[in-house]
This record gives sequence, structure tokens and C-alpha cells, in this order.
Amino acid sequence: MEPTPEPDGTIPCSPVSESLGIVIVDHGSRRPEANQRHEDFVREWAEQSMHLVVEPAHMELAEPSVDAAFDACVAAGATTVVIAPYFLWPGNHWDRDIPALAARSAARHLGVRYLVAAPLGPHPLLMDIVGLRIEHCLAHVAGELPECDVCAGTERCRLI
Repeated sequence: MEPTPEPDGTIPCSPVSESLGIVIVDHGSRRPEANQRHEDFVREWAEQSMHLVVEPAHMELAEPSVDAAFDACVAAGATTVVIAPYFLWPGNHWDRDIPALAARSAARHLGVRYLVAAPLGPHPLLMDIVGLRIEHCLAHVAGELPECDVCAGTERCRLI
């Protein structure tokens, strides 16, 4: 049976999904445009996901911080926060730094649980993504496709 829409048109979610907050964290950059790309990606991902509470964060060098994103999730009603590293491989940030940031954030919110999810690699879909990126770039330099969003206007996608 389909859930009945609320008067404002939204579809109510189960209590479990309503209490889940997601923080997608990258390293952070001194380049504002790099931080903005991450924040835009997280907003777009949130719109396509079934999750109600999704926040971008930067581990360092930029705001919003993990603390700020964690706090925003709790303020929105999350009782469990998943910190999803936007990193390719396990390393010191995943093994040590992000768990420490998450623990510090959670310590301010009694009763809120958290999970630091695995990094993106070595997920099998990354192999597909690498292949698709290479195919697109080769098609672009052959004049068959426009530049991708990453390269658009940079003149970086060219044979030298």
C-alpha cells in the first residue's frame, strides 16, 4: 500500500529513515570552486536519494565542517548519522581523522549514534566509471562529444 501524501504533498517516510542523517565529507580545498563542486554534488545526490537529511562537509580547510554538518543533521531530527567519506581509498583520513571528528561531534549529542561508512573504492562500479570517463574524453577529442562538466571551458581535455 502506498503511503498517503501529507497536505503539503510530501510523502511520509518510515521512522527509521526520518531519524537518519547523512554527511558526505570530502577533504576540503583551498580552492573555493572545488569546495563548491562537492557541495553541489551532495545537494544533487540528496535530491535523487530517498534520504531526508543530507549535509555536505569538508574534513578541513573549508566550511561546513563535519561538526557543523553533524549538528545540522541532529537539528533536523537525526538520531543516527552516517558519515560517508568522499574518498577513493582507505587511508589515515578514513582510519583515524574522520572517526575522531565524528566521535567529537557525537559527544555533544547524547543518544545520537554514528557510523563512518567505507570510502568509495574499491567498489566495482568505479571500474565502469573510469572506463566511461576515458571513453567520453576520447570521443570529445575526436570531435564526437562536447566536453564533460569537469573539463568544460578549461581546454584540458585535449591530446598533446
